[in-house]
Amino acid sequence: MAIEIERKFLVDEEQWRAVQPAQGVRIMQGYLLNSIEKTIRVRTKGNQGFITIKGKTEHISRVEYEYEIPVHEAEELLNTFCPKKIDKIRYELVFEGFLWEVDVFTRPNKGLILAEIELSDEHQLFKLPKWVGKEVSDQAKYFNANML
Repeated sequence: MAIEIERKFLVDEEQWRAVQPAQGVRIMQGYLLNSIEKTIRVRTKGNQGFITIKGKTEHISRVEYEYEIPVHEAEELLNTFCPKKIDKIRYELVFEGFLWEVDVFTRPNKGLILAEIELSDEHQLFKLPKWVGKEVSDQAKYFNANML
C-alpha cells in the first residue's frame, strides 16, 4: 500500500520571488470524485497525464495510488468530466536534503502560493526555508480538491 505523508505551508511571496526557479511546469487538474473517504484526480503535468486515487486523510497521511496515463486521455477526462479545474505552476527546490514543491495558483485562488514537503514518517524532522510561512496541513480549505 502506498502512503503519502505530506505537510503543506503558505509561502511568503516576497521571500519566494528571491529564490524562485526560472522554470516551472504547468499543472491542470480536476476531480472525478471528491468525498471525505476518497478522491480521484486527473491531471496533466507538462506533457504527461496522471490519474490518482487518494484515501481519507488521517493527520497528514493518506493512502495514494498514482498512475501515468496518456496525456491526451488525461485531457479528454478533464474536458469531459471536470467542468471546474485547478490551473497552477509547480516549481521544485531542494532545501536541506528535502524536495519542496511550490504551487503558484492561477485558477482558482489566483495568487495563492503553497509549498508541500513529502516525508517518510509523520514525525520526521526538517528545516523550513525562509520563504515558508504558516503551516496549513490540517486546514481543509487548502486541500486542492476543496478549492473548486
